[in-house]
Parts: sequence; structure tokens; C-alpha cells
Amino acid sequence: MNKKIITPVILSLLFLCWVSCAKDTPAGKENGIDTNDFYNSAHHWYDIAEVKNVINFEPNKPRYNVTQVKEIADNVLLYQRDNGGWPKNYDMRAILTKDQRKKVIAAKPELYTTFDNCTTYSHIKYMAKAYQILKDEKYKDAALKGIDFVLSSQYANGGWPQYYPLQNNYSREITFNDDAMTGVMAMLKDIVIDNEPFYSFVDKARREKIKTAYDKGLECILKCQIKENGILTGWCQQHDPNTLAPVMARKYELPSICNREGTTVVLFLMSIDKPSKEVINSVQAAVKWLEESKITGIRVEEFNTPPFQTPLRLLKTDRRVVEDKNAPPIWARFYELGTHKPLFSNRQSQRFYTMAEVDRERRAYGWYTYDPQQALSAYPAWQKKWAPQLDVLKK
Repeated sequence: MNKKIITPVILSLLFLCWVSCAKDTPAGKENGIDTNDFYNSAHHWYDIAEVKNVINFEPNKPRYNVTQVKEIADNVLLYQRDNGGWPKNYDMRAILTKDQRKKVIAAKPELYTTFDNCTTYSHIKYMAKAYQILKDEKYKDAALKGIDFVLSSQYANGGWPQYYPLQNNYSREITFNDDAMTGVMAMLKDIVIDNEPFYSFVDKARREKIKTAYDKGLECILKCQIKENGILTGWCQQHDPNTLAPVMARKYELPSICNREGTTVVLFLMSIDKPSKEVINSVQAAVKWLEESKITGIRVEEFNTPPFQTPLRLLKTDRRVVEDKNAPPIWARFYELGTHKPLFSNRQSQRFYTMAEVDRERRAYGWYTYDPQQALSAYPAWQKKWAPQLDVLKK
């Protein structure tokens, strides 16, 4: 039986293979603009059935090379909805047929716009970079329209929902899943600190609104950090927009401490220059939690199985946890509130404590993650610079 070990190295190689096949190269006038921010949505377009898509991919069709900035930028502009946001799960580099273009244009009045799967904020950044290179006002206007959409979709307490206008489901919650909240905040931070490519065209009035939105967003992130018995830990995938309490996302994503999303939040907080005392305390507590919640002596093994058709995709492999004393530290994606046990579930929201108990179809979900190691690896340099008096990783 052919087996594969899911390790950071293999995951990285798989990602790099996709990027290589996509002919991506570093950003710049000569090499184009990096399109890796669009990977999440493109992956869903090709690999996961989405009934709400206006168009679907056609096999064996060509894609624009990353150096074809104007063509890709025009694609990004084509998908922008009238309200300034973008829909998810399309490939911005796919060369569309005339019929596909007509359908995308016809859908512009629709309000199914989102930050999920790295959507909207990544499109705004691409528009800004395209304007910087091509100097065409239509890309600047699209970026500004997108920024206005971001500002209009923020809750009064500083959080962002997954979709805007609001949907009547879990997407109304403040969303850290798939980097929605942190992705928006990182883009706003670039404007606040005058990073390229925004500094040349974002007007003063918008900058003031953006600064206010960013400050409120940062305050919301800090308030969402889960505290148990007076001790700060991490964050949930989604938080109630009123109480900020951790809440259920999809049926198999129970209220919990979510280490993948928490890692993204910690890395964002670490990126802040001259952090406040509150930010420093938040990072210290979150890093300590990540260190304490790591799991050693196991790895996740993927192995071939007879094909298994799910509503979303055809599965040809399964996953299991095996013991391995030489395996690097790994983390559960979810930890139960209160007990801090690794937590698993299925589409019926049943509560399990091992991945083996999860339905076959849901074992394909990312129940384990190596992401927290990124935060632990970045911590020593951050700590020496901003919190030299306290090293929470020191034994």
C-alpha cells in the first residue's frame, strides 16, 4: 500500500509544485505580480465543486503567465462586483471564453461578496500593484472601490464578517478562518504605515477612515483572545459579533481554541512595529499557549484507498494518525474549551477526541497542523526586540 507522510516538508513541496506549474515568479515590473494570494480560491475552483459559482473551469484551458499583468488585472477587474467586493473560488489567471466573460459581467450586480479564501483584500492589493506598474486609472479606481467596500463591511466593534452584505448563516460571525480578519488588517496596515503600493494614491480622507478602522480592528482582535481562568490562550475560527465569544463555524468546526487561525493572528501581531503593552501581552500569552499545546510522538499518514465520491470531490486517499517518536511537533487544529483536549467532529457536530472517529469524508479536512511552529520560530527575535524582560519559552 502506497503511503505518504504529511509533514511540513511534503506540504511545502506540494505547494511549491503547484506554484511551479502555475509559472509564478517573484513580484516586480520584469517578472509580473505575485499571484500566490489567489491560490486558495483557484484551488477551490479546480478541486472542489461549488454550486454557487457563476462559471466553472473548463479542462485543459490555458492560463495567463504571471508576467501578463494587464491581462490578469483585467480579469480581476472583470470579477469585481458593483458593490466593490469580489466573489470567491475563481482563478484570476484563467483565460475565459467569451461566454464565460458574459456570465461574469452579468453577475456584477450580485452581492455574494466575501473575504473568505483570501478574497477581496488580495484583489485590492493586486489592483493597487497593477496601477503602480501600468498607470491605468481604472485599476486605481477599482482598488479604492474595494477599500470602500472593506470599510463599509466592518462591524462597529472592529470585526469583519466572512461575507458582506451579511448572510443568514455562520458567515455573519467575526471570522479568523482562512485569514479573513488578518488578511484585511494586514492590507489596512500597509496603508496606515505608507507601504507600497498604496501610498501614492490613497487620499487623506480615506486614510483617516482606514486608520480608525485599523485601530478598531486591532482592539477587536485583542478582545477576542480567549481567556480561561484569567489566562489568555488563543482564538477561535469565528467569534460572536456582539459578545465576541467563540462560536461554531461550519457544523464540524465547534467552538474551541483554533491553533491554525491563532498562529496567523500571532504572526500578524508580531508584524506590528512598536507594539503596545496590550499587543505584547497578547503575543506572549498566545506563544505560551502554542508551546504548551504542541503534540509530540505522532504524525499523520496519508494512504491510497479505493475511490470514494463525496458531494464535493472524489477522494482517493485516507488519513490516519500513527506513532513516530522522531516526528516533529504537531498541533491539533481545535482544542476543546476548558479541557484543552484535541477536538474533532463531523457534519452532524458530534464531539470526538480522535481523528479515527471522524467520518471518512471529513477525515480529508485539516485536523492537524504544523503552522504554530512558524510563530514559535519567529518568537525569539521578536521577544528580544520587544519583550527582552520576559521569554515565555525559557525553561
